[in-house]
Parts: sequence; structure tokens; C-alpha cells
Amino acid sequence: MNTASAPATSNTWLAYTFLTVVMWGLYGILLHKGQTLFQPTTGPKLDINEVRYKSFLFVGLAYFLVAVLLPLILLIGRGVAFSGYASAGMTWSLIAGIAGAVGAFGVLLAFGSGGKPVVVMSLVFAGAPLINSALSTLLHPPENGWGSVNPLFWLGVLLAVGGGFLVARFNPGAPVPKKAPAAVVAPGATNAPRH
Repeated sequence: MNTASAPATSNTWLAYTFLTVVMWGLYGILLHKGQTLFQPTTGPKLDINEVRYKSFLFVGLAYFLVAVLLPLILLIGRGVAFSGYASAGMTWSLIAGIAGAVGAFGVLLAFGSGGKPVVVMSLVFAGAPLINSALSTLLHPPENGWGSVNPLFWLGVLLAVGGGFLVARFNPGAPVPKKAPAAVVAPGATNAPRH
């Protein structure tokens, strides 16, 4: 398999990775904030679907600005903006973009359906690496068979699942479920069922 990545001669990749961690860490909170601010402060509330779609429209505009105009400007600067497009590369890149956009829309739908950013994003960021590891392992199975996989890999999978659950379930920002009020029993009455 031929990959077109530059050799790792510095730690610049790490800086870009942390940039992504910070931006994606902020994404859910900012998306939820934008979605809630579409509701007017006075007058009737907007339909939740209207709020979702308006919010996602601006997410799409941001994608256009960052993911279409910026690379186009960079490619024009290099003089290669309108040549050298391989059909397989275009197809898979488009599929990747669709997957990312559908994922972003799923987050928005989760918020609109009552999910809290702290819980939704914890599950997303715990689950996404598992999907990534599972798919990449299936596409590129271990050369010496599944028995050769280091047990620490499987431990990492279990820890990721457990960690995602624990962060979502016990996050201090998550709402505490309300207990149902206890039934009041009059003095001398019993709770035994009547026959």
C-alpha cells in the first residue's frame, strides 16, 4: 500500500494532532451553544428541527470556508489547483467527507434529542477510536494471525469502552437522574395487594 505522507523528521505532526484534539474537543460545546442560540429569547419557540437544520447550515458554511476555499487557495498558490485529480482519490476523499459530515449531523441530532454535550462527546470520542482500530485491523489484519495481537491492544479496547462509559455516566456536568417520590402510606394502612 502506497501512502503519500511525508517522512516524520520532526514533531510537527504532534502539534497538528494536538490542534485537532483541541478543536474537536471544543466542537461539541460550540455546536450545542450555537444550536441553543438559534432559539429566540422572546416569543414562541422554534421547532427543534428548524433549529437543527439552521445550525447545521452554518456548520456546512464553515466546512466550505475551511475545507473548500482554503485548500483551493493553497493549491492555486502552487499552480496545481485544476490538474492531477485521480478518480479513486476523489471518490474516497468524498466518502470520507460524507462520513465526517454525517457524523457532525449525528452530533447535532443527539443534542436536539436531549443529549448533553458532555455525555454525547464523551461517547463519540471514546467510540470513534474503537471504530477506527476495528476497521483498520480488519482492512490490514495481523500478518501472523489474530493470536499474535498483543493482549495490551485488547486491554486498551476494554479500557476505552469502560472509560467512555464512566466519563459519560459520572461526569460532574451531567444531569443527575431524579428519583420518583416515595408513595405516602396512611397510618395503619398496608401496602399488601388486595385480593
